[in-house]
Amino acid sequence: MTPLITIIVPVYNIMEYLPRCVHSITAQTYTNLEVILVDDGSTDGTGMLCDELAKEDSRILVLHKENGGSSSARNLGLSAAKGAYIGFIDSDDYVEPDMYEKLLAGIQNYQVQVAQIGRDEIDMQGNRLPNICEPPEREQVIAQQDFLKELLMHRGDCSFCTKLFARELLMDREFPVGVLNEDFHLLVKLLPKIGNIVSLPGQAYHVFCREGSNTRKQTGFSRVFADNIDNADMVAEMVENNAAISQRQVEECGKSVTMTEIAFRFGVFQRIDYMLHIPIEQMVKENEFYMRVKRYLRANLGAICANSVLTAKNKIYAILFGIAPKTIRTIHKKLKRAVPKCKS
Repeated sequence: MTPLITIIVPVYNIMEYLPRCVHSITAQTYTNLEVILVDDGSTDGTGMLCDELAKEDSRILVLHKENGGSSSARNLGLSAAKGAYIGFIDSDDYVEPDMYEKLLAGIQNYQVQVAQIGRDEIDMQGNRLPNICEPPEREQVIAQQDFLKELLMHRGDCSFCTKLFARELLMDREFPVGVLNEDFHLLVKLLPKIGNIVSLPGQAYHVFCREGSNTRKQTGFSRVFADNIDNADMVAEMVENNAAISQRQVEECGKSVTMTEIAFRFGVFQRIDYMLHIPIEQMVKENEFYMRVKRYLRANLGAICANSVLTAKNKIYAILFGIAPKTIRTIHKKLKRAVPKCKS
């Protein structure tokens, strides 16, 4: 069987790297492809480059729209997609020639609706960075509840770019517009429909970490830290409202714990991350979101201490940020400055 696969690529001001991305798709060993380039209101000539690339290969469709962000571009691509299966690639990344052949084979061989493969990260000097997610040594079928657990323990891969989805999963869904970490948000909501996911060995997707990317190397205090907390609260509510999941016993840290404990740990961890990154000058009473995070940590000190999944370091940070967050951040900042840097 050779069903049509649609690959959706949101594009914005990326002239230097777009050809590498597109050519890595059109060079796939699996050839029955539809490639949708969604120009998200580029201002540097990237829109014209998309049109030129489309002239090279009849499988490329270009859509132009006003700037609205990656999620809105993906949603427009989904509305035009004709493939039985759908994948996504970020326009500064690139993939191995056999990636989609392997992903489709995984779906067909294991009769699942989603397959994923590993990714690596490469900096602008061509150096490979430490893995964010470790790929399996062999093909592995993961039940949706186990996949959720791995996501909440920060070991799973929530990226849509490393996956191939059956079309029907996405036809009545959209990526949330105006937020970051949208992949996690939508994937968690899809998990009950997905069922099992097959995870393949190897790293066929290459993430290019470039300066100026609007999804990586954020300058200043990114709103992703707040969005991550919102996602954590969404997951906690989902787990709490599903008795089959909330009381399910899973193995973690050498002990049996419930998914409720796992979800609580995730929410605390995301709040610690927020507190470690928010600028000290924004830690004021007038900052409603900051005050909400502070009150949550303070109100849950007992549950934090009792949680068997949080590490001792996590608990110490959570307790201190609940009691005296601004003081702890000031000390933490001074300690970081005091650590000597290695000379090259």
